[in-house]
Amino acid sequence: MSFGKNLQFLRKVGNEMTQEELAEKLGVSRQTVSKWEMDAAYPEINKLVEICNLFSCSMDELIREDMNVCDEAYSNLRMEMVKAFRYIKYAVISKDPETDALNHAAQWAEELNIQDPEIIGWDFPFLSQEQMNVFHMHGYEAALILPDDMQIDDKEKEIISQEEQKYIVITIKFLSDASPFYVIPNAYKVLMTHMRINGIKDKEDKKILSCFEKEYDLDGVHYMDVFIAVE
Repeated sequence: MSFGKNLQFLRKVGNEMTQEELAEKLGVSRQTVSKWEMDAAYPEINKLVEICNLFSCSMDELIREDMNVCDEAYSNLRMEMVKAFRYIKYAVISKDPETDALNHAAQWAEELNIQDPEIIGWDFPFLSQEQMNVFHMHGYEAALILPDDMQIDDKEKEIISQEEQKYIVITIKFLSDASPFYVIPNAYKVLMTHMRINGIKDKEDKKILSCFEKEYDLDGVHYMDVFIAVE
């Protein structure tokens, strides 16, 4: 962990604040902020309190946690209006539910003859403590986005509709040495930190997906976009 790297991270998610802008807000020189970020010097306690207040974080997070995500795995943090869509979903509870659920959605796409299917997914939260702690299981839901004019005559496949909704989004580039068990949860952490710093509220509504993930390949590289619904 590094205070300097944490400070760099907070500047990045704080609307790309420059060292000069941060220095002006704290009443110090740009050179002082630069020394802090290089861990060549540390702020006095009153300045630490000011930094925590400015970025809406705790002293523990600032000093003890590894908040830094200033690396090439994450990019293009943005707001995106997702158009209305319809989907069918499949839930799995197992030790590897993502693969099972996503493969099932891909199989549906093949059965329905959907070319270049769009598949999204999200964690399935309704598990008992015994399932998670004793059997090391977790849940995942995958959804197949349906073409606008497609109808399905299958009572087992409920079609769910979602209206247009605004999301905050970040893109993950999967690197050869990056574990998905780290980079995906950390992507949510980046988004939520950005939301907290900038006063953006998440949206909880049964009519929409509160969050989801979408994987894709581009120019031979594997990516994932992580979405959180916002007001």
